[in-house]
This record gives sequence, C-alpha cells and structure tokens, in this order.
Amino acid sequence: MPRLVRRAFFSIAFAALASPLAAQRVIPGLDASAMDTTVRPGNDFYKYANGTWDRRTQIPPELSSYGAFNIAAKQADANVMAIVHGAAAAPGAPGTDLRKVADYYHAFVDTTAIAKRRLTPIRPLLDSIAAIASKRALAQFLGAHLRADVDPINNAVIHTDNILGLWVAQDFNHPGHNVASLLQGGIEMPDRSYYLDPSAKMAEVRNAYRAHVERMLSLAGQSNAAARADATIALETRIAQTHWKPEDTYDPSKGNNHWARAEFSTKAPGLDWPGFFAAAELSHEDSIIAWQPSAIAGIAALVASQPLDAWKDLLAYHAIEDHAAVLPPAFDRESFAFFGKTLSGAEAQDTRDKRAVAATSDALGFVVGKAYVTRYFPPSAKANAQKMVAGLIAAYKHRIDALSWMAPSTKAEAKAKLTTLRVSIGYPDKWPSYAALSVSPGDAYGNADRVVRFTYANSIRALHEPVDQGMWVMTPQTVNAVNMPAMNALNFPAAILQPPFFDAKRADAMNYGGIGAVIGHEISHSFDNLGAAFDSHGQMRNWWTPSDFAHFKASTQALARQYDAYRPLPDLPINGQQTLSENIADLAGLTAAYDALHASLGGKPAPVVAGLSGDQQLFLSWAQIWRTKFREPALRRQLLTNGHSPGPWRALTVRNLDAWYPAFGVKAGETLYLAPAERVRIW
Repeated sequence: MPRLVRRAFFSIAFAALASPLAAQRVIPGLDASAMDTTVRPGNDFYKYANGTWDRRTQIPPELSSYGAFNIAAKQADANVMAIVHGAAAAPGAPGTDLRKVADYYHAFVDTTAIAKRRLTPIRPLLDSIAAIASKRALAQFLGAHLRADVDPINNAVIHTDNILGLWVAQDFNHPGHNVASLLQGGIEMPDRSYYLDPSAKMAEVRNAYRAHVERMLSLAGQSNAAARADATIALETRIAQTHWKPEDTYDPSKGNNHWARAEFSTKAPGLDWPGFFAAAELSHEDSIIAWQPSAIAGIAALVASQPLDAWKDLLAYHAIEDHAAVLPPAFDRESFAFFGKTLSGAEAQDTRDKRAVAATSDALGFVVGKAYVTRYFPPSAKANAQKMVAGLIAAYKHRIDALSWMAPSTKAEAKAKLTTLRVSIGYPDKWPSYAALSVSPGDAYGNADRVVRFTYANSIRALHEPVDQGMWVMTPQTVNAVNMPAMNALNFPAAILQPPFFDAKRADAMNYGGIGAVIGHEISHSFDNLGAAFDSHGQMRNWWTPSDFAHFKASTQALARQYDAYRPLPDLPINGQQTLSENIADLAGLTAAYDALHASLGGKPAPVVAGLSGDQQLFLSWAQIWRTKFREPALRRQLLTNGHSPGPWRALTVRNLDAWYPAFGVKAGETLYLAPAERVRIW
C-alpha cells in the first residue's frame, strides 16, 4: 500500500517599501504583513517578502513543514471534507460512487471496529509469507504482490517499499504504445542515504528505525522479534546498496532500458523471472523496461544469495508497516512515532477524521474530484487559466524566436512542442470509472487492499489499450501541477487555482507572479534537461544540434552550481544536479510569466497597487508562493530525496532576472547580486 508553486515607478515604490511601516499597509492581493522591510531585498529577497511571516508562524503540530501549498490545501481540504462528510451523511444507493465514498470513510474512521478485528484481516497475508518454502515460491509471491505505485518522472518517487515497483506509461521509443517498467524497491526509509550515510545523525535515525521494526513485529505477535528486526535491517541495507541515487533515477535517458522479457534471467540472474512475470500478469509482454538496471540486477542477486528466512522477515514487516493505518490503533501509533515524528519531525498525528477524509479522497480520487469541481470550480476560473496559458505559450514562442544561439532546426522542433502541447485545466475531459472497485463499510483493511489491486489491474489493462492522451495523473482536489514529458501534456488541478497562487479579484501582475509562473514552470519542463530529450510526439530522441545542446548544457550546469552553493542545513547543501530540472523550470517559468505580463499590457505600464509597480507585484507574489517552514528532519529528507529545492531557495530564482534588479534597487555588493554575465539565462 503506497503511503501515504515598473521601473518608471521605481523611486516612489521603493521608498515606500523601504519604510519599516510598509508591512502595516494593506496591499490587496499580497500579504504585506508577511514582509520584513528591514531586510534589503538584495541581501535576502525571501526574508524581505516573508520574514515577518517566518518569525510569527508556527508549524502545526501534525505537519512536518508548512507554507503556501498548505495554505491553499487548507481550503481544498475543507472542501473535500464537506464532500466526504456529506456523502457519509447521505450515502445513497449501494454500488453508486458516492456510496463508495461513504463506505470507505465509515470503515476507515471506525477504529473501534478495526480494533475488534485485531489481526484477522492481515493474517492470511502473514500466513502466506510464512508458507514460502523456496526461492521459486518467493519469486511468485513477489510477482503476485507487484504494485503500481511509482512514477519516477511525474511524481517525486524514487523507490517503492515493495521489492520492485511497476510503472505503466507511454513508451519513450514508440509513443503510440504503453510499456511496463520495473523500478527499484525493497526499503521502507525514504532513500539509500538513510541506510548508508555514515554521519552520526543518520546513525541515530537507523537506531530508531531498528527499534521501530522490532516493536512492529512484536505488536503482530511475531516470535523472536529482535532477531527478525536485525535480519530485516541487514537485508534492507544490502538492498539500499544496490539503489540508484535520486539524480540518476530522475533521468529518463538512464532509465529507458528495454529488456526482452527473456533477457531478465541473464541480465539479472538470481530471481525466477518466468515465475515472477507469470504471477505479475506480465508474461504477455515481449519487452519490459528496467528503469534502474543495476539495482534490479542487484536485488535479483540478493534473492539468490540471502537466506529465505531473511526475505520472509522483511516481507512480514513490510506487510505490517504498509497496512498500519488500517490495523488496530497500536500499529498506527507506532508507525507514526517513527515515520511521522522521528523521520519527519511532526509533533502530533492528525485526527482520525481528517485522515479518513484524506484516505477516502486518495482511494476514490476522481469521484471526490468530480464533486469538487461541480461545487468549487466555476467555468470562469477555467477560462481565466486558459487565457493565461495562451499568453505564456506565446511568450515561450517569442523567446525561442529571439534565441541567437539556437539553430533554426532546433527552434522548429521546440515550437512544434509548444503547438502540440496539451494543457488540461481543472479536471479531465473523461472521468475514470470506479465500477470495478468494491468497497465495504465495515472492512477498512480490505478496502485499502482492494484499491491497490484495482490500481494495479488498471495499469495492466492499459498495456493492452491505446495511450490515453487525456489521462490525468493528479486529482482535481490536488494542490499541485504536473508535466508529462512523454505525452507532451500538462495537468493543472482545480485546487491550485486559488489563493495564494491565483485570485481573480487581484491585480494581473500578482497572478502572473503566482499561478502564471507555476504554469510557465510546467511548460518549461517540456524543454528542461529532461523534457528536452522528448520531441513533439513524445518520442525520446535528440532533436538538438550538437552546438545547441552544448550551449544548453553549459547554461544548466551554471544553474546547478548556483544551487550547489546554497546550504539549508550546516551539514547538507542543496544538490544542484538532483534539483536541476525543477530549478530550470522555476527560472524559465518566472521569465515567461514576466514576458507574458508585459505582452498583455500592450506596452503600457501595469497598474500601481499600494505604491508597488507591476514588476514589484510580480516578484513579491513569486516569493510569497514559496514561503515555507520546515522541521529539521523534513528539510533533511527533502534535500536528500526530492527533485525540488526547498521553497525559500526557489524564491531566489529572481537573482537571474535582469528586471528584478531595478525593481528593488539591488546593487553590486549585496548578497544576492549577480553581475550580468553571471546571471543564468537558458530560454
């Protein structure tokens, strides 16, 4: 079970902003009270825009970080809660979608019923693990429990806690067909570094994890829990040694390894691959992608070399851990104690009711999403976003035309990508069906398990169907956005089209600095270090001239070095290569949003708001959508595993834009100042 962003008014506007009283003013559409105008913008633009907010804001005890996305999600979550509670109060006829919402919620929230069932729901799974009598039977078990819960490109997931994971998506080599990919798995902690990093901090985390595994096994009545925990940790550590680093996993050129099904036995010996594929319903696939081939080969070798009992201990613990939320409360509390508190820094677990609503929204995402857009996403919101998208695409086309370093052939393909780019706003044109999903009001464990199997069945079915060009990978109630480079498509869920990212009542410049830059960010993924590998049809091929690609790569590496220099924790900097794709998208997206704003003005200055020029409104809005506070474990986790830089450092993208300097009077000698030749320019 997967667990669960005008110079003519410069002198007047800057004088107003420089006053310590400025933060007491009302700036419609911006949070003036968040600003710390005692800080020079050129020394720390993030603190200038958000310093007072940062000092006064406390992270809610149930969260490990808090920021603009949480602010937007708070309203979205309230809307989702109203939908789920409404369905629970008036569930409707059995078998209907809203009845399934009601039944899933009722089962999850009823901890009394869950406690009464004790270990009965998971006992068949634990018994089947205990009954594994050979390595061949182990391979069959692993295949039967393969799960479709990973996507290394669209979602920042670098492994699955199942031994291997399945991802079904458009074939990079043949875009008209879907293909199955196998991905590294087998560890419960977030990344290989949690097992292998020799620092005292990580040793402390590993000691806590070892104690946690023993407690979970003891709660489940497993004999010799201490020895089994040791065996589990030892095997997970060996698995982690085979794993790829995040920056390699995120690179599709490294992951696009087509192996004939029969080749797995020779390229990754040690696992009974025919038995595995038969149990996983993949025997009909002639070709399967090995996304991290050395990791897959390493895991297969461990199947052969490590004792069968160690594998059974690991599988038993994983089964217990992955179902903790739908087992008796002691399991849920213990799982939170490590993964919530120790690993993420949260001080308290969210209420069962809120988690039941969230679990229901995850399980029946597009059922809840359909109700969400009906109630909370008017057609005018979609029309406003579509207008902004058109302006941003035009800005990108203009920028491509103006590039002096890019050859005509490369420009033609880049503009073809923009012409064929499919941008979906709010919700899908066709709603997915949940007719095949069975939900029971008294079976929280079974409901969760059936959702996983339902998702897997849909993935297997997709292998036999044409590519769904209108596919959505995020639900409408999700505060996020995504680019699917192989499909040359974007999804902008309804829930992100609200403050602080978008507000139809505020000045356009602020919306361009918020949702406009977010839209520009996602468009840019079609041309960043990953998206640039795909042509306008979604095929992975090099459509750049050698000199163009050399120029592009040199510019991107300059940006990587810029982010390498940021050190959010004393012992841990940002990994500029790991976060490169997202940093490119931030720079390009903000640049395109700036261009699109000025194009929309037709040569006229933007309206001044509370003494702020249009440029100042745009850049401040950008900085304020990245306001974020972290607990130390959560920040450490993001730095080690996430493809995005932490929010406060994303706000500093502004230092690469020429227009930011006159807007805020930034001068040489200030901390963020970059000489014109040092500013990174990509598009």
